[in-house]
Amino acid sequence: MPVNSNENSRRNFISKFAKGVVGASLLPNIITAADRKRNIESLSRLNEKYSANDQIQIALIGAGGMGTADANTAITVPGVKLIAACDLYDGRLADAKKKWGGDIYTTRNYNEILERKDIDAVIIATPDFWHKEISVAAMNKGKSVYCEKPMVHDITEGPAVVDAQKRNNVVYQVGSQGMSSLGNEKARQLLAEGAIGKLNYAEGFWARMSPTGAWQYPIPADASTKTVDWDAYLKNAPKRDFDPLRFFRWRNYRDYGTGVSGDLFVHLFSSLHFVTGSVGPDKVMATGGLRYWKDGREVPDIMLGMFDYPETAIHPAFNLSLRVNFVDGTGGTNYLRMVGSEGSMTVEWDKVTLYKNRNEVDNNDPLTATKNNANTGKSYVYDRKSMLPPEKLVYEAEQGYKGAHFDHFYNLFNAMRNKGKVAEDPLFGFRAAAPALLCNDSYFNNKIIKWDPNNLKVVS
Repeated sequence: MPVNSNENSRRNFISKFAKGVVGASLLPNIITAADRKRNIESLSRLNEKYSANDQIQIALIGAGGMGTADANTAITVPGVKLIAACDLYDGRLADAKKKWGGDIYTTRNYNEILERKDIDAVIIATPDFWHKEISVAAMNKGKSVYCEKPMVHDITEGPAVVDAQKRNNVVYQVGSQGMSSLGNEKARQLLAEGAIGKLNYAEGFWARMSPTGAWQYPIPADASTKTVDWDAYLKNAPKRDFDPLRFFRWRNYRDYGTGVSGDLFVHLFSSLHFVTGSVGPDKVMATGGLRYWKDGREVPDIMLGMFDYPETAIHPAFNLSLRVNFVDGTGGTNYLRMVGSEGSMTVEWDKVTLYKNRNEVDNNDPLTATKNNANTGKSYVYDRKSMLPPEKLVYEAEQGYKGAHFDHFYNLFNAMRNKGKVAEDPLFGFRAAAPALLCNDSYFNNKIIKWDPNNLKVVS
């Protein structure tokens, strides 16, 4: 596609803006405290009006439910414009024009998106088994990437994505939105300050109760080989006759999705690794079952995972247990809880609840020490009460907080403009995805798996 003078001007402006930032890293990586401070300070520019030449222009690849939510959030960041969308189902392409304007470019072929010089970044929200191929192709074309979690469909695919980002020196962020949340940032601070003492255990729980929350997505009435590019869909999967369930409810099938662990455990791993600074567990065990959704799906609707985290220079050894329940009749619950020697905290994306152990007696207080009674010769203890801190402290996001989803996209676009760091780069994303994907291997093969989180490989 030819590049006009306005397009050259727009790209040169963005490049010039990036080169002018003092002290910015040339290599994307995880955001540090200093980076977060810079990002917060640059929020003051959010009310500025961006010219056409200053806009970051993005495209959506995979216009289903999550892709649509991602695009809707991304375009609320000032200076960002959606100009193209790709999907293999014609109905979604028609909906894209209705949602975002009849002038946006639509196509079934993602390569047409990547060839366009006027697209700066792509959102990849396809089924999991397409993440690696499109990610690498996009980075090879110099595009910045926001890729939905999990970053890859299988652990063997992780190194290719990490390598492509390093080789092309582009901005790549994995879409676990909690990585940019106020809740995770506060929990990281509290843990580092010793608020719960020495960490020894963590647990996470994610429940879904509605039919669509259990991946019972609606099937369009016009679904057929005329409206769906079935052959393109199966390029990297076993060939079979057209099955609308496998296209529209792809999460239920192992050829295309990564089950409850790849969909939900990965969020909890991302948060835990961010809060603790961990690179991952060295032992993975999983069990569960298909208890309720007898709809032909191949993956369990209940999964329990147990993980051993070894001691490192950054954190002590601790254990983690994770649970997902798609048969939940209680309304659904999501949380990450961390337990230490002096208390615990429950971490949510917009709230952290800290529970402290109460010390009944201060042994250093001279009034509580054993005294000698001169008359009787017997000792006694004066049971003087202590001034106790609250049992529970709640940290909540300030009113008006735009949320983790917005912040995650803001961090992506800030990194693009400033040649800065993202909240979740490919290496971090791979280390969060790997134990989630290994849960499936443990479950389906009924075995314990040893994992080397530093060298990112299974230990025989």
